Amino acid sequence: MRGAAKKATRDGASEELERRSQYLSSLIQRTRIMADADQVEKEVVESAAKPVKREQHREKEDEGDEPREEKKKAVREGDGNPPPGEKQQQQHPNVKVRAADMPIALQNRAFRCARETLASMAKLESKQLAFVLKKDFDTTYGPAWHCIVGKSFGSYVTHSLGGFLYFSIDKVYILLFRTAVEPIDR
Repeated sequence: MRGAAKKATRDGASEELERRSQYLSSLIQRTRIMADADQVEKEVVESAAKPVKREQHREKEDEGDEPREEKKKAVREGDGNPPPGEKQQQQHPNVKVRAADMPIALQNRAFRCARETLASMAKLESKQLAFVLKKDFDTTYGPAWHCIVGKSFGSYVTHSLGGFLYFSIDKVYILLFRTAVEPIDR
């Protein structure tokens, strides 16, 4: 009887320890993701502030040439400077986001990793690119990332909140998503 009670206590303690360990791991991952997102947001805000100041300076020089509203419209239509107070997601020239439920910091990491890997390949190797992206995200943000790469594919997936990105680089389409991992009861 005493042996069974000790075993039950040990099993309960190890389950509690496993639960706490998983909780701490998830907190660490969220902290990393938030720190990355804060850094990128800070960079975006700083870069967005510079063109705004330049635009305000131009308005003072050119007063009377063109109404202010037309100048603001020109800025919105692609002169390269964002309108005051409007944050823009960093875009890379040949990267197109098709759908996303992911912080900008993680998106930028995926773009950078995909571009670097594609640049190092003589020709597209879909499996290799998918492997590199998956491993990078698994090691940085924890397990259960999945990646599909190709020029034509269909998919229907379920993903964890904040863990989905579907984008293209030139004619290569990349689907990167995360699923929840449940511990195996022993």
